[in-house]
Amino acid sequence: MRSLLIFTLVGVGAQLVDGALGMAFGVTASTLLVLSGVASAQASAAVHLAEVGTTFASGLSHWKFKNIDWSIVAKLGVPGAVGAFVGATLLSSLSTEDAAPLMATILLAIGVYVLVRFSLRTPPAVTGGGSKLSAKFLTPLGIFGGFIDASGGGGWGPVTTSTLLSSGKTAPRTVIGSVSASEFLVAVSASLGFLVGLREEFLHNLPIVLGLALGGVIAAPFAAWLVSRVSPALLGTAVGGVIVLTNSQKLVKYFGIASPWSTLIYTGIVTAWASFVYLAWRLSKAPAFVPEELEAEVADAERVDPVDEAR
Repeated sequence: MRSLLIFTLVGVGAQLVDGALGMAFGVTASTLLVLSGVASAQASAAVHLAEVGTTFASGLSHWKFKNIDWSIVAKLGVPGAVGAFVGATLLSSLSTEDAAPLMATILLAIGVYVLVRFSLRTPPAVTGGGSKLSAKFLTPLGIFGGFIDASGGGGWGPVTTSTLLSSGKTAPRTVIGSVSASEFLVAVSASLGFLVGLREEFLHNLPIVLGLALGGVIAAPFAAWLVSRVSPALLGTAVGGVIVLTNSQKLVKYFGIASPWSTLIYTGIVTAWASFVYLAWRLSKAPAFVPEELEAEVADAERVDPVDEAR
């Protein structure tokens, strides 16, 4: 019962982050699970099995609201499934001692990326209508994103969504919807990879999966409220810092780095984190810039036709 409560709280925390940022459920959940004592491979397996249901529901919702470009799903999701299966079998084949630093390194890198992205960057503008993304671009991105996602316990959203948004070739809602739909393929493939690699141990993840799913359901309405109350820049920077600090501690311990060097490392991380939080705060307080062309389009859209008004 105590373990189920812990996993439920992990699910709540991960869903709050994911609901407010639109990504990082896997990264947050994996970091918290490993921190609570779950082995790296089992943590990633549990997260992906839980995501089979959540990504299916998410993809169905995006399909209903016409946010999906199926050509992107096919070109990104199928290679992503291949990369996820390879990443899952690789992580399953490693010993607990070897898997821990690999997962910590990947999560640390993703944490740095999330930290920098939400504190320094503003959302890019879309430069063209419709999808202009080729298979030559999406295939390697999908393979890399799927491999990182399975072997690191998360990262599909930070890798693929951020890359596609930064290209500025597809509308943000289409990017998010297509990535969410393709993540279902990644979650299924990763789960199959862990099933092959872990065998009997895979069944031990069911209490973790139940806790994550229960926590996600409980936190979903609060996450929807949080996204309208908390600055994504501040929350993303805070979460990125937690991920960086937590996984840095694991690497420092693994490599046997003692004081005073470990103290210097932690001090440097906390100082940099505080600086990024300040920058994120400045970014959240800065007035939003609206291009003149977009402002004119909004004004035209809001202008009421006298004939329509008479009707």
